[in-house]
Amino acid sequence: MSSNSKPGPYIEFKDVSKSFGDNHVLKHANFDVVSGETVCILGRSGVGKSVSLHLLMGFLKPDSGRVIVACEDTTDYPEQELERIRKKVTMVFQNGALFDSLTVGENVAFPLRERRDLSEEQIYQIVDGLLEMVGVREMREQLPSDLSTGMKRSVAIARALSAQPECVLYDEPTTMVDPLMAQLLGDLIKRLKIQLHLTSVVVTHDMRLAKKLADRVVFLHEGKVLFFGTYPEMEKCGQPIVEEFLELDELKLEA
Repeated sequence: MSSNSKPGPYIEFKDVSKSFGDNHVLKHANFDVVSGETVCILGRSGVGKSVSLHLLMGFLKPDSGRVIVACEDTTDYPEQELERIRKKVTMVFQNGALFDSLTVGENVAFPLRERRDLSEEQIYQIVDGLLEMVGVREMREQLPSDLSTGMKRSVAIARALSAQPECVLYDEPTTMVDPLMAQLLGDLIKRLKIQLHLTSVVVTHDMRLAKKLADRVVFLHEGKVLFFGTYPEMEKCGQPIVEEFLELDELKLEA
């Protein structure tokens, strides 16, 4: 893809701040994601992890700072330009955001139909391939209401991929699913990165997932980027808050 030849990160937060009233969710946050990399955004609840994704998608605007997405400064883009960017960068929402009245197969076919350049036969084959890839092919004719939370998320990932994005943003992909499903979703996200050379940003508080997936980790605390680097570097970073977070997680794993 020609966009990969451009210098500079695929995604970047440059001194980004965002408040809702008196709640300063992000304070001068800086991090970047290079093409083909997976960056995990970690931190406790309410520290601006999901807000970061909404800023990347252009659903929210920063109060100050610049947001780079798909190698373009999208901070001041109007909706029309953002829609063009959202063809390259897609998001898998925590609730899956599937259409309840459409079958699993129809949900995944939806972005393909919007393109209007594929025959039904081509759409069918792509949908089959994607459902196979995420491990839910046998659920093609079922409705989302028949599926578990984890299965819904797998379908949501297949639907995101059907738009053939360069980058996928995942909002807490393993929250509210059982440990086995969490492991499967983690393996899936990792496999997609390798097979499709996807750039990914994963918001999570699941340390096992971060350890499995992250090329680099952003640790948010009280609106600030407390740490940005690799997982092994994070384990040795000496930041008390990060260490406490890692220790609490160890306790949870043993419990």
